[in-house]
Amino acid sequence: MNIEEFFELSAGKWFSHRTSHHLAFKQSEDGKSDILIESLAANHPEVIKLCEQYEIAPSKASCGARVTWNGTMEWDEEKHIGSTVLVTVPDENNPHEGKLLREMGYAEKAPVAGTYKMGSDGALTLLTEYETMSSEERLWFASPNLRMRVSVLKRFGGFSMASFTSEIRMGGSPTKASETANSASS
Repeated sequence: MNIEEFFELSAGKWFSHRTSHHLAFKQSEDGKSDILIESLAANHPEVIKLCEQYEIAPSKASCGARVTWNGTMEWDEEKHIGSTVLVTVPDENNPHEGKLLREMGYAEKAPVAGTYKMGSDGALTLLTEYETMSSEERLWFASPNLRMRVSVLKRFGGFSMASFTSEIRMGGSPTKASETANSASS
């Protein structure tokens, strides 16, 4: 599976259940979200705009996605609502690796560029360095309608958080992407 196929297979409406472990405080918490992932073509205006923001030629982008979420965490009553655009820029020498541009970061609410690597097993690994922390995230499909995600967030002061997320597709399964996943798992 390549990065474009991974993004295409990710498109749709998902129910997400996350368990996070705050290692420094020896506490865990659950969260639930509805997530909508929309594929964006490499020439989509939002993809072009994000490339230009990072001073990268838009022609180098291979694909993009708009991710919208609406969720809650067990420890607060506040709704966690947001949206971001992601764009992949493959390495010219190795198309299975490259930059992942984000309109808004996962751990810090600011634009951030990280790196991605598609493994031979079809899993996507994301590495991101923020101003005060770093994150490593691994995503893979157990089936076309079940996506798994593990992440580790490390603060430079020593605090860490690990989480496991299962995401179940609730709708919008693209036919071509499902065929890709089935052939990849065969």
